[in-house]
Order: sequence, then structure tokens, then C-alpha cells
Amino acid sequence: MPQARNQKSKSIVHLSEEIYKGRQFSFFREHVTLPHNVDTEMAFVRHPGSAVIVPLFKDQTIGVIKQFRHAINDTIYEIPAGTIDAGESPLQCARRELEEETGYAASKFIALGKTLLLPAYSDEISYVYLARNMTRTEQTLDEDEIIEVHRYHIHDILEMIDTGIIIDALSILAILRASRYLGFERK
Repeated sequence: MPQARNQKSKSIVHLSEEIYKGRQFSFFREHVTLPHNVDTEMAFVRHPGSAVIVPLFKDQTIGVIKQFRHAINDTIYEIPAGTIDAGESPLQCARRELEEETGYAASKFIALGKTLLLPAYSDEISYVYLARNMTRTEQTLDEDEIIEVHRYHIHDILEMIDTGIIIDALSILAILRASRYLGFERK
């Protein structure tokens, strides 16, 4: 079986410059020597990481949010997710984001792995969780969030992925990991 990553292949960073610092991430430019001894300039997003949550209810429905995203100027279906705050663990972020975005809390979180979303230009690692034992609390959205909460059976969500209704890559990945963990197969 191939190794996940070759630890000996590392770049040497000669200069690192923060070009832009945003609320959730920073944009950097670095002058580097790549592992095959090529000197070049690289630009990328430094991100503190994120947690993505697949909320599973007792009736075997999954909580899905319909959220407006300014970058695409459209509303899309996603599952709850958010950026890890300073000093916060991925699990703490998952608990916070689930409650803030959906108005539900979970007493059980199952780690389903982590993923690099766009390693060509971002160092963001997303931690994927399945949340169970849901209880109603209160939704507390950020000022820039426009979110509706919906619940669908996992077979319907898989159909939404297959038909292009759900197109958010992180949501698709997390839902597919959760469905494999739960033993659901596509019809």
C-alpha cells in the first residue's frame, strides 16, 4: 500500500510574506526551493482549519443547511461547517458550529477523518464528524450568515449529490464518509 505522504520531500522556505489577513484566513507569498531543487515563488491561503458535521437524527434524517454564499452569489445546500477559532480543538469547533448554524446540539461526535480541500493553494485541513443524539437548542447565526435548516433521509441526500443539487465538495465528501460509516449504499 502506498504511503500517504513522503515526509522527506519538503520545501525550503527562504522568505514568507503575508499579503492579506482576513477574518478567517491569510494570503501568503513565499520564495521557496522545492524538493527537486527548483527555486520559485508560491502563493497560497493559510487557514486555521475547519470542522464539518453530518448531523444524524433518530429518524435517520440528516440535517442539511441551505446557505447563501456571496463568493458564488447563490444559495446552495451544505452540511454545517466552520472555521476553527484560536485555541479551539476541531471537536470544540464542531460542537459550536453545529449549534450555531442548525440550532441543535449533539451528545455524541464520531470522528470520520480529515481532508485537505485544495492543497494546490490552501493548507486548510477539515475534520469530519458524524453527530448523533441531537437535541433542539437555539440557532445563533453570524451577521453574514443566511441559513435555512432542512432534514432529509440519507438516500435522498445521496440522490441530491448524484443529481447535482448538492455540489459543495466538502459536504459531498463528509456525507459519503458518513454513509459508508453507517453502512448505507446508493440505490
